[in-house]
Amino acid sequence: MFRFFENLVDPYVDYPDVDTPPKRLYPFLMDYAQPFKSVFWLAALMSIVVAAVEVGLIWAMGWVVDILSQEPASVWNAHGTTLIALAVFIVFLRPLLQALDVFLLNNTILPNFGTLIRWRSHRHVLRQSVGWFENDFAGRIANRIMQTPPAAGEAVFQIFDALTFALAYVVGAIVLLSDSDPRLALPLVVWLVLYALLMRWTIRRVGPASQAASDARSETTGRVVDSYTNIHAVKMFAHHDREIRYAKEAIDKTRDTFRAEMRIYTVMDIALVTLNGLLVVGVVGWAIMLWMQGTATVGAVAAASALTLRLNSMTGWIMWALTSFFRQLGIVAEGMETIAQPVALVDAPDAKALKFRAGEIKIEALSHHYGRGTGGLDRVSLTIKPGEKVGLVGRSGAGKSTLVKLLLRFYDVEQGRILVDGQDIARVTQDSLRLQIGMVQQDSSLLHRSLRDNILYGRPDASEPEMVAAARKAEALDFIEGLEDPEGRKGFDAFVGERGVKLSGGQRQRITLARVILKDAPILLLDEATSALDSEVEATIQDTLYGMMEGKTVIAIAHRLSTIAQMDRILVMDRGQIVEEGSHEALLAANGLYAGLWARQSGGFIGQDAAE
Repeated sequence: MFRFFENLVDPYVDYPDVDTPPKRLYPFLMDYAQPFKSVFWLAALMSIVVAAVEVGLIWAMGWVVDILSQEPASVWNAHGTTLIALAVFIVFLRPLLQALDVFLLNNTILPNFGTLIRWRSHRHVLRQSVGWFENDFAGRIANRIMQTPPAAGEAVFQIFDALTFALAYVVGAIVLLSDSDPRLALPLVVWLVLYALLMRWTIRRVGPASQAASDARSETTGRVVDSYTNIHAVKMFAHHDREIRYAKEAIDKTRDTFRAEMRIYTVMDIALVTLNGLLVVGVVGWAIMLWMQGTATVGAVAAASALTLRLNSMTGWIMWALTSFFRQLGIVAEGMETIAQPVALVDAPDAKALKFRAGEIKIEALSHHYGRGTGGLDRVSLTIKPGEKVGLVGRSGAGKSTLVKLLLRFYDVEQGRILVDGQDIARVTQDSLRLQIGMVQQDSSLLHRSLRDNILYGRPDASEPEMVAAARKAEALDFIEGLEDPEGRKGFDAFVGERGVKLSGGQRQRITLARVILKDAPILLLDEATSALDSEVEATIQDTLYGMMEGKTVIAIAHRLSTIAQMDRILVMDRGQIVEEGSHEALLAANGLYAGLWARQSGGFIGQDAAE
């Protein structure tokens, strides 16, 4: 039974990827709710049926009170069959109706609706560009992905569990009281108007207050995660107290926004108790007065009393459900600031897979300033022949990394174009482009998974011997065999910690190298590939790198100029332009910027005085 209702909706059903999700709340939720349309209609119907049953039972109890004023023998003779039918309905049929209602809510909607939103939101966010992630906290993005689905699920739950039920119940109560005596419905209608005004006052304030509190919580999460992620820097610079103060600012803001939200609820509670007192006195008092006048039966008084007492107990729940509904919508709206952002860097509508032939890279009048007008690259033109090894040097900020990021299409170029084997990379699919490129970065962060998973990330379908061979070529096999994590997993099964924190910088770099060796892509990008290695290991790895370069088109960025002295050609960049190019010997003979950098190096690095 549980499995039947749990599988009524598949949260992973196929759907078209949308680059620009709806920006308004209602269309946003309706877009996600499409697979649930029939279930939502059925849940609404069952909520109304359950409410009608509740009102009907109160009416039935009033009827029972009325017939009990007759002789016992005549009651059973006249109404025995009806009383048995009523008992059967209460004991058997009512639980079945209630069960169908809660099965739909608890087992079909709640688990699957949140899962669907989290799944689709995560897929959407993963399609965002590298630049998009660089402009936000990873912790805040993850927090919004995690908190939005349960908030949306709770909002939907409140619609069917409380709001639809309450509306049907109030309508049924008015009908029931009017059937007994139309005048009994009058105080209920007056109360309902006042109750609606109180709800309107509360809702107008709860939504913004809830969103402000949710924003504050996300900011707190972002700051805390930022400290944890950079714990080495925190400890190294002895900034424990500074980080505490930095977090305290956000925590204080969270408390202030939450206090403002709670003040609204306090006012609501006090006003609600007052209104409910007026409801009980108005309806029950009037019913008693009508009974004293002989125009209402004892059963009518009993039904009116039961209805008002039930409404009295329900109103607080309904108000909390309603405010919870709008509070959850506030959280969803805050999450939409991340989830509903359009994907700016997308494949062209007619994009085809890159057809790799030889590996020629041609850059034509390329300019990119990250939207600032300065920095980055300025009118760079360059042709790298198939199989050519090119070194890229220059001071920090010269544009080297920007060139590599644009080649990977982590950003769209602002002017000019890049061609691989004559194909504009803006006109091919991103995945097909990046499958042809292997890159070793200076920041060799790893996934918090096993060493096997990290190495196989380069080529998931590789065999175990191929993976081991790649680790051996990267000089990583020796230390891998001796690893064991706190869970007792050893060797390739050992987990490396967040961003690979359980490994040394050199060990992380070697795992990154093994991953790229396993990928064996025809274009190779090296961004300070040996910067984290000691001299002895670097000398060994250099031989591996030169072996990797055979038959590949290579671009290698280095501040340690000795690592690229053997390149076919060296490009010297300064202020976003290529200012010199040639072999190592030719550039030294030209006695230009490269020769100056070479002369000023200390320990193989570009010296500080050169940068100045």
